[in-house]
Amino acid sequence: MKIFSAAQLKQWDVFTIANEPITSIDLMERAATACYNWLIGKNFGTLHFRIFCGKGNNGGDGLAIARMLIEHKCLVTVYILEFGNLGTEDFQTNLERLHPLTTDIHFIQSKEFFPELNDSDIVIDALFGTGLNKPPESISAALINQLNLYKKTVISIDLPSGLFADTSSKGNAIVKATHTLSFQNYKLAFLLPENENYGGEIHLLHIGLHRAFEENEPADFELTDEAIIKAVYKPRSAFAHKGTYGHAALLCGSNGMMGAAVLSSLACLRSGAGKLTAYIPKSGYQVLQTTVPEAMCIVAGEDYLLSAPGIEKMNAVGIGPGIGLHPSHKKLIADIFEKVKTPMVIDADALNIMAENRALLSLVPKNSILTPHPKEFERLFGKTENDFDRLKLAKQKSTEYQVYIILKGHYSFISTPEGKGYFNSTGNAGMATAGSGDVLTGMITGLLAQHYTPINACLLAVYLHGVAGDIAAAKCSEEAMIATDLINCMGDAFIQIQTSFT
Repeated sequence: MKIFSAAQLKQWDVFTIANEPITSIDLMERAATACYNWLIGKNFGTLHFRIFCGKGNNGGDGLAIARMLIEHKCLVTVYILEFGNLGTEDFQTNLERLHPLTTDIHFIQSKEFFPELNDSDIVIDALFGTGLNKPPESISAALINQLNLYKKTVISIDLPSGLFADTSSKGNAIVKATHTLSFQNYKLAFLLPENENYGGEIHLLHIGLHRAFEENEPADFELTDEAIIKAVYKPRSAFAHKGTYGHAALLCGSNGMMGAAVLSSLACLRSGAGKLTAYIPKSGYQVLQTTVPEAMCIVAGEDYLLSAPGIEKMNAVGIGPGIGLHPSHKKLIADIFEKVKTPMVIDADALNIMAENRALLSLVPKNSILTPHPKEFERLFGKTENDFDRLKLAKQKSTEYQVYIILKGHYSFISTPEGKGYFNSTGNAGMATAGSGDVLTGMITGLLAQHYTPINACLLAVYLHGVAGDIAAAKCSEEAMIATDLINCMGDAFIQIQTSFT
């Protein structure tokens, strides 16, 4: 699913109007009908709908929703934020259509006009939507802050008022919605942690915007969905052998941190790699041989890794889980970067060592995959003011160093050397647990060994990682989930995506 900017979303409306063809007011009617159907489907019954409208097209949506609810015999009161100027043409048309049905329309000119809200009210926010181009001020900000005192159901239309669609809204007065009824595709703002407290539950309502626009319009961001994964996933061949699926290598573990080596190794094998060699210290040899008997081991140090003999012969290499921070690791990583000519997976302590020795970044094999969590990203590339700037920085660094960066989070973000970005659509908060990242590193390494391209290995691994997390949460809850559950659910995750393709 493409994620368009606010400007592109406006163009999509214009394109639909011109090419369906359909009038602007009828397209608004279609959007309002989708919202009305959702509201009626929720069986709010005799509750009182209080609809707050601006004078733009978002307000026009609110007025059309009000009309439909009144025609359905619902109790509705409309409040219009008054600035002394006419609304948009479609707003005015819907206001004219509403007048014959009700006189319960009020104009808010100052704080004295703010209504008292009751626990039995349903608040509908149709103040600004995607059309907002500056932070709410004065009476607008005051009204939003007043609405945020209401602790029952608040439903925003298109976008919580005060929230920008594709830039940071930090410092804005923003409606804290319980539900957001948005249209057609996700907006960038919904996918970033800094906006977690505003959108509530996001509901995408399809309003028949012209498909040709989406197909032909380029987008800087996409949300990974089944269609993308279907194009990426490669079923196994009936006549394959273990050599078909590659020889993976993981440099992992140190004294006291062999759990990371176990998790990444198991995940690598579960991802379908034909063979795995784990480079580990002697102190972890018995641990790995006992817990992952399918893996071969090369001992390359006493309590932590000192070397990686034969690493250049491997089909795919992952480094980082549990290796610790030791002075000799700078040279070890530099040597590996010099020897390995294929894309690598770089995670955890390997990233932290690189953060302390920035010159290593220029030695990373092209098209390698870096998998930092936000703090590791910050140590490696520097602080940013907000989540939107972090995305820009990730894209910039991906292009500068010709690497893929997986910025881990609720909607894990994948930036590419070409400047494109992908958000992952699977997973849940239960995956915020020790070892989850080690599992992902093993999965990506295993897919690279199977000759997936780096971008496809990123997309498929992150998606499957999330699916496994969703299956694990359904079995044992988000709270009780541990990283081992992700590995145990990987088979079910593969089956789920295979089943969805048939």
